Amino acid sequence: QVQLVESGGGSVQAGESLRLSCTASAYTFSISFMAWFRQAPGKERAGAAAIDRNGAATYADSVKGRFTISQDNAKNTLYLQMNSLRPEDTAMYYCAAGAKAKWWLLINRIPPPPNMDYWGQGTQVTVSS
Repeated sequence: QVQLVESGGGSVQAGESLRLSCTASAYTFSISFMAWFRQAPGKERAGAAAIDRNGAATYADSVKGRFTISQDNAKNTLYLQMNSLRPEDTAMYYCAAGAKAKWWLLINRIPPPPNMDYWGQGTQVTVSS
C-alpha cells in the first residue's frame, strides 16, 4: 500500500507562487506515473498535471505555462511549482499515483480520477485577488 502525503498549500495573492510537495511512503514498481488533481467547491475533481517515471509531463490547458510538475525519485517526492496564481486556481490539491493508466499520458491527457490507484488527503490552495 502506498501512502501519499501532500504539503505546501496556503493562502496567497494573485500573481504569487506556491510549491506543493507530495511524499510517498513507498514507490513500488507498479506505479508508472503520478499526478496532481484539484477540486474547487462545487466542481468535479480534475487533473492539473501528470508525470511518468522518465519525467515526461502532461498539463491541463488551464495551467500550461504557469505550473511545473517534477519529481525526485530518490526522495519519493513529487512537486508542483505554481507560478502566476489566479483566483480560479483556488482548490483542494490532491496528489495521486497510477499503475495501469499511463497510456493517457502518451496521448497528452491526464487520466480521469477513477483511473488513479492511490490518493493523498489533499492540501488547500487559496488565491485572493
